[in-house]
Amino acid sequence: MDLRKGLVLFGVVVLVACFFIFDLGSYLTLDNLKAQQSVLEDWRAANPWRSALVFFVVYVLVTALSLPGAAIMTLAVGAIFGLLIGTVLVSFASTLGATLAFLIARFLLRDGVQARFADKLGAINQGIEKDGAFYLFGLRLVPLFPFFVINLAMGLTNLRTFTFAWVSQLGMLLGTIVYVNAGTQLGKLESLSGILSPELIFSFVLLGVFPLIARKILAGIKARKVLAAYRKPAKFDRNLIVIGAGSGGLVASLIAAAVKSRVTLIEKHKMGGDCLNTGCVPSKALIRSARYLSQINRHREFGFQSATASFEFADVMERVQRVIKKVEPHDSVERFTGLGVDVIQGEARILSPYEVAVGGRTLTTRSIIVATGAQPLIPPIQGLRDSAYLTSDNLWEIRKLPDHLLVLGGGPIGCELAQSLARFGSKVTLVEMAPRLMIREDPEVSDLVREKFIAEGIEVMVGHTARAFREQDGKRQLIAEFDGEEVVIGFDQVLVAVGRAANVSGFGLEELGVRLSARRTVEANEFLQTNFPNIYVCGDVTGPYQFTHTASHQAWYASVNALFGMFRRFKVDYSVIPFATFTDPEVARVGLNEQDAKERNIPYEVTHYGLDDLDRAIADGEDQGFVKVLTVPGKDKILGATIVGEHAGDLIAEFVTAMRHGLGLNKILGTIHIYPTWTEGNKFAAGIWKRAHAPEKLLGWVERFHDWRRG
Repeated sequence: MDLRKGLVLFGVVVLVACFFIFDLGSYLTLDNLKAQQSVLEDWRAANPWRSALVFFVVYVLVTALSLPGAAIMTLAVGAIFGLLIGTVLVSFASTLGATLAFLIARFLLRDGVQARFADKLGAINQGIEKDGAFYLFGLRLVPLFPFFVINLAMGLTNLRTFTFAWVSQLGMLLGTIVYVNAGTQLGKLESLSGILSPELIFSFVLLGVFPLIARKILAGIKARKVLAAYRKPAKFDRNLIVIGAGSGGLVASLIAAAVKSRVTLIEKHKMGGDCLNTGCVPSKALIRSARYLSQINRHREFGFQSATASFEFADVMERVQRVIKKVEPHDSVERFTGLGVDVIQGEARILSPYEVAVGGRTLTTRSIIVATGAQPLIPPIQGLRDSAYLTSDNLWEIRKLPDHLLVLGGGPIGCELAQSLARFGSKVTLVEMAPRLMIREDPEVSDLVREKFIAEGIEVMVGHTARAFREQDGKRQLIAEFDGEEVVIGFDQVLVAVGRAANVSGFGLEELGVRLSARRTVEANEFLQTNFPNIYVCGDVTGPYQFTHTASHQAWYASVNALFGMFRRFKVDYSVIPFATFTDPEVARVGLNEQDAKERNIPYEVTHYGLDDLDRAIADGEDQGFVKVLTVPGKDKILGATIVGEHAGDLIAEFVTAMRHGLGLNKILGTIHIYPTWTEGNKFAAGIWKRAHAPEKLLGWVERFHDWRRG
């Protein structure tokens, strides 16, 4: 630390120390204000300029040194000087003091903090540079944020001093008026009965509702700023336009129609989106056929001497299409038109926050919901784009089973499809760069799935990083890296399943200036609102969870907030999000698992019940897997549950319900479960927890009681 910083720090420490050593804070209390009110008023009457100067200087010092008492001083100024003069005094004194605190923090701390945390502060610095004034204004408008914290925190950023000063002056003005006005009313308080005076009650009501009013003002200013460049139509064709007819868009438009708004749903491809046409529905149909074949191959386990199945892979894939066709009416144009949704099949383009072009015409709307989903992510691996590759989108077009299939990616999609195609007879090699499959799950889950894959003949190559694709001597090869060494993997066809990328291009979103996150998803706040206040988003295009059921969940919030946000808005609730991977064994989870809890430093207890003990699992020949529950230490409150085994995706629902409605393991234990069923596994897990938390001391006394009863 150089000499100048040392001197400034010394001066600050001395002044703060004097404040506490001499108990100066005792003068900045409401009781002292009332006790000294008449004296202060007489002094102000006799010395108007001097008293104003003293109050001004003391206020500046208190604020600059971030000392407690600024709020009481504001009330005091109102009581002594009145609303007009008091507002002027406090407004300028608080701004000057805040700016000094800002400069002190900047001088003493900014360089060191920025150097030490440069990687973590990069995004914050960019945000401050772009919207620093508006962000500061928002904080100043809402007095719930301690102003001294704002002063110090902003000093650590690159915000300009002049910007900080004028924005603070403007942002604190309304709050200053409210507090000074409350002080003028306190100054008139002569007795306890005066507490009930309408003026004083009104002043305190203002203090209470000001943060709410400030938020509304801030939201209005922000909306006006963003939308100022666009012409707002005098009349709108629609209340809401939804772009994308996947699960999110379908539910959003259905809710809008149910509340009698005029809503248009636009889809450029197929109704039902990925889930119906290339995702959930076809993959589960394929998994079901593959599972049937697997069970036939296990015929001796079930007491049969022989069982075979002859099939053509093309017939299996045709069955997949029949399943899609059977589900299709649920998401059809006819169904949604009948429910009051105006459905347009065509390519939408957002022209402005109020205008969407489709089919050669332009529609005006009050709000827009973007629900354009995602598509398979194609990684930038050398040679991949030049070779024919399969994804979860185009896999359903093939009719010949690959002889040797390379699956790139060991996440849920890669694992489900790898196991299914292996069961039909394809030689499958699964390559995953992470150290294990299904990296979001606990290691024991990954290990169990991997063991099953290996037992079924799948070659699992974890820790392998794909570097390049090539064709040599007429054979296709992947060049991968494992422990620093090159590995050559041959294959006939490759299925790319390394994740999904949000559909954010090609329909005017980026051109309009809707912000994207670092993951290239649409950035949204807790109300699913983009940086344009009348453009909302739901589903895979925004995340953070890319599940069909999450998209439907978000759709309710997006549509309700878009239609009724001027009255009340709802924050999207991600507290209880279940999901499942439909491998064999199935893997289902809700809430935390162990690795999540450890990463977030959340204390937990683990209860583990093996399904090899469950009667129904034994009878079904599927006695593998487990139920694992994380709870708050010493309590039955559920933090999360993981189920691995048959029907896991169905069994997890009991834990989802329990967590959503605050029910603990004691409630599950006290619920009758039919025997023999798979759901008993949940109850037995709760029973294990109960035994581990039995009141041993009480049971000791009970044992003595029974001994006494026997004589």
